[in-house]
Amino acid sequence: MNFFIDTANVEEIRQGLALGMVDGVTTNPSLIAKEKKPFDEVVSNILELVSGPVSLEVISLDTESMVSEGKKLASLSDNVVVKIPLTLDGLRATKELAHAGIAVNQTLVFSPLQALLAAKAGAAYVSPFVGRLDDISHHGLALVEQILAIYANYMFETKVIVASIRHPLHVLDSAMLGAHIATIPFKVIEQLAKHPLTDKGIDMFLADWKNVPASKKK
Repeated sequence: MNFFIDTANVEEIRQGLALGMVDGVTTNPSLIAKEKKPFDEVVSNILELVSGPVSLEVISLDTESMVSEGKKLASLSDNVVVKIPLTLDGLRATKELAHAGIAVNQTLVFSPLQALLAAKAGAAYVSPFVGRLDDISHHGLALVEQILAIYANYMFETKVIVASIRHPLHVLDSAMLGAHIATIPFKVIEQLAKHPLTDKGIDMFLADWKNVPASKKK
């Protein structure tokens, strides 16, 4: 399972890379805005650090503008993936960009039929938002299970990026289902490594070590 880090913060990306937990990066307009820096500066810094896929989202709403903006984003680096929202215009833009050899991450996906349309349009990735579904009392991971089953039925090559991850159980369930990728906030990546019994074990070992007799000096 690949881990993408869901952030536009360069320091979080550096820390994730140091852990070996960053296979790619996903951003969106909200994450870019949090950095309080020009878009070009933020993206340039990310692309300098990351060799894996970096998803950059269009802000246009009509097909023609999405395609134009997507081509500009893709020209920034070979590893840029263009994020396109799942709308009718977005599907048309996805088809055109995919035909031009540009990888598309179809985002804001909330139903299995939307994911089916994205795959048929040629999206390289599809991003179901599990946390936002959970927020409205829907089972977000059930959507991932449905998408994976549909893609397996028809041997689609589109990869599933589980997005809107809120806690470690989202990551666990995604891995158990066989999702290709989880895009995870850095704070959740940190939580994955933590367990109270690990901390307790370390404390016990260090306490016992104090009782080990010192070596005799020769």
